[in-house]
Amino acid sequence: MKPQDQYLKYVRWEESDRLYVGYCPDLFPWGGVCHGITEEETYRDLCTLVQAEVEERHRSGQELPPVSTRPMRDACLV
Repeated sequence: MKPQDQYLKYVRWEESDRLYVGYCPDLFPWGGVCHGITEEETYRDLCTLVQAEVEERHRSGQELPPVSTRPMRDACLV
């Protein structure tokens, strides 16, 4: 697994912006870091930003933040 693969990345629709917004809470805790017209475009951009952040931290000798965000699982028993 690549280091960037351990971080949760997600995209959601933001009605107020009328765009999709990409998030990676463990690397960018301040909120959304990219946006786009399509989910796929936004996710691609987000993955590129996460990879660049991981590589920059490695180059500068900084430790990566711990992975603490986990996806939630909602069970619907019908």
